[in-house]
Amino acid sequence: MEKLNLPIALVAALAVQLAGGVWWVSQQASTITGLEDTVSQLGSRMAIEDNIHLRRDVESNKDDIVDIYDSIDDLYEELDNLTRNLMVVTELQRRIAVLEATQEFIKANHNSNSKPPKLKPKKQRD
Repeated sequence: MEKLNLPIALVAALAVQLAGGVWWVSQQASTITGLEDTVSQLGSRMAIEDNIHLRRDVESNKDDIVDIYDSIDDLYEELDNLTRNLMVVTELQRRIAVLEATQEFIKANHNSNSKPPKLKPKKQRD
């Protein structure tokens, strides 16, 4: 291997291929760097958008919860009114029962007093 005879065309082809490989690798590195920047920008943008969407969703949920609490308050008021009305109805039923019992008592008493009393004949004294 003392004298290595290589054709100049082969050496030139290898040099051109080596230069092309270096150029291609540098282009790929540049593309990767650009993509990394784009991904980091998109990541930051997505984080900001996620934060905005989260705040919007929290506000929406807060409004929904306030509406639900208002509905629950309305239901409690209606339940309270219903309870009061049931108490009034129960009291009226009790009064009606007392009046019906009083009427039956008066009716029974009147029927027993309306019959003429039976008189027992008196024994005559001789």
